[in-house]
Amino acid sequence: MSDEVVFILGSEKDEDFIKPATDFLSDLGIEYDVRIGSAHKTPEKVLEILGKYEKEEGVVFITVAGRSNALSGFVDANTTSPVLACPPYSDTFSGADIFSSLRMPSGVGPMVVLEPKNAALAALKILSFRKPTLAEKVESYREELRDNIEESDEEISN
Repeated sequence: MSDEVVFILGSEKDEDFIKPATDFLSDLGIEYDVRIGSAHKTPEKVLEILGKYEKEEGVVFITVAGRSNALSGFVDANTTSPVLACPPYSDTFSGADIFSSLRMPSGVGPMVVLEPKNAALAALKILSFRKPTLAEKVESYREELRDNIEESDEEISN
């Protein structure tokens, strides 16, 4: 079972989309689980998944579903754990389907992060409140980003 981060995908088609996030977590040595369930087609399955992980203390769900993205709202409405909606962008309808992730009914509040790697980073920041070693990994990653910028600046200015 996962350490703390659980991806719930609307379909297997979303696996490629989350690869930057899973690679990032793997590089940091963070365990994660990937599950598949649809709010429209298999709501009972999604509830089963949530029931399994709700027993864990400090889990963050990252939901990935396109089009109406009912998955993110459904998951958030059925858990007390944080939910990060990370819907794949679609050029269909000029990307207007993103609004289904932004407008939720009252009492339903998944956070929306559009880039998978950033969603994984946000999950680690949330989890770092109870697990300081994760905060250290986040800070180490941020230092690496700063170092890369300094190196790039040095190279371009010479």
